[in-house]
Amino acid sequence: MTELFTSPTPARSRFSLPRPRSLPLRLVRLYTGLALYGAGIALLVRSGLGLDPWEVFHQGMSVRTGWSIGLCINLVGALVLLLWIPLRQRPGLGTISNVLVVGTSADGVMALVPAPAAWPVQWAFLLGGIVAIAAASGLYIHAGFGPGPRDGLMTGLNRLGLSIRLARTVVEITVLAVGWLLGGTVGIGTVVFALTIGPVTQVFMKLWAPAGDTARPPGTKPS
Repeated sequence: MTELFTSPTPARSRFSLPRPRSLPLRLVRLYTGLALYGAGIALLVRSGLGLDPWEVFHQGMSVRTGWSIGLCINLVGALVLLLWIPLRQRPGLGTISNVLVVGTSADGVMALVPAPAAWPVQWAFLLGGIVAIAAASGLYIHAGFGPGPRDGLMTGLNRLGLSIRLARTVVEITVLAVGWLLGGTVGIGTVVFALTIGPVTQVFMKLWAPAGDTARPPGTKPS
């Protein structure tokens, strides 16, 4: 799953974000963001136009195993979380919740929303999914409960000496290639997602920022 959930840790302060002071509000942001992220994934899948690298992998895994995409999302998230142990990464509430909620939400929305036949609706699903994922990322990050498992993998690799950009590029090219070989959908939607998710997420990062916040959002490319 293409994630934006960068951990706000003192060791990497340039990626730190202010967070709402109210715990209930932070929890609402957290779980609304996770559920919305899953809904966005569902719309991308239903569009049939192509997926982001991690979703290509999850879909390919689903094709080969017969398991639902949501179950594959959750299982892969849990397996990636195990890699945090040798990388000395610490999960937060958001990390654990990510593993449980995102895939479940994706399966729920896909059960309610059939794949469209008309191409204008396919494009509407694709663009709607991108906006939903961008909005969800802004909510989740500003909740401040820790990174998603895949982003934690990137920061863990960064601690081993790889740049965030290199680590992300290597991992995402790998999962994209493996997912495509397994039967995941790579198409125009994959390209559109890559080109638009960053700018759209920046918009929502500013929109969801707590009142009075003047800090800059993280400068890393959303993924």
